[in-house]
Amino acid sequence: MHNIFNVLIIDDHPAIIDIYKIALERLNSLNKDFCFRVESANTCQEALEKLNYKSTDYQFDLIFLDIRIPPSDDGKILGGEDLGLKIREEHDDVKIIVLTSYNDNFLLNNIIKTINPEGFLIKTDFGFDEIVEAIKIVLIDPPYYSRSIIKLLRKQMSNDFTIDSLDRQLLYHLSIGTKTKDLPDVLPLSIAGIERRKRHLKNALNTGSKDDNVLIQIAKEKGFV
Repeated sequence: MHNIFNVLIIDDHPAIIDIYKIALERLNSLNKDFCFRVESANTCQEALEKLNYKSTDYQFDLIFLDIRIPPSDDGKILGGEDLGLKIREEHDDVKIIVLTSYNDNFLLNNIIKTINPEGFLIKTDFGFDEIVEAIKIVLIDPPYYSRSIIKLLRKQMSNDFTIDSLDRQLLYHLSIGTKTKDLPDVLPLSIAGIERRKRHLKNALNTGSKDDNVLIQIAKEKGFV
């Protein structure tokens, strides 16, 4: 009997979406027990809509999740990491494969701690055969981490620190030019609370500077903004 898996590909690059679809077709051709119904979303907003409109009789079994994707319309879901957290909260049984072009150990550790994906690969590193193998293992006996992810995770970080959702919101608003005095209007924090978080982030990210611009620059380099 065929196992029919409902798949959602969340990525804003059509070529990448096509690669995943071809990989799913290849897996189906190699093993007829795997059948896939595939949908795609290019933004956090579109992904939320697809996740929300499905009835209880149609749940996604597998989600491909890009980390750098356009935010939701209300600005509450800023990218793939926020979306992954929401999926984890609301869809316990779904398996997530995270694909990212970032290779910064700081960010990768953060994704492991927060989303804990069943599959984790770096886009620029994997070949077509690897993505087929990753899908098969994630569906049968997860997890699957690519060689580069395993190598990066072996590096010990000097500061074991996780960026939470509020930290990401703070970094996002600073990056778009929101002034500190205006941040309490968009964040549930006082000025004193905002300054404490900024100091904590600067220490954790080793900015070596009190300048907010340096904080944002390093946060961007590490993929948090």
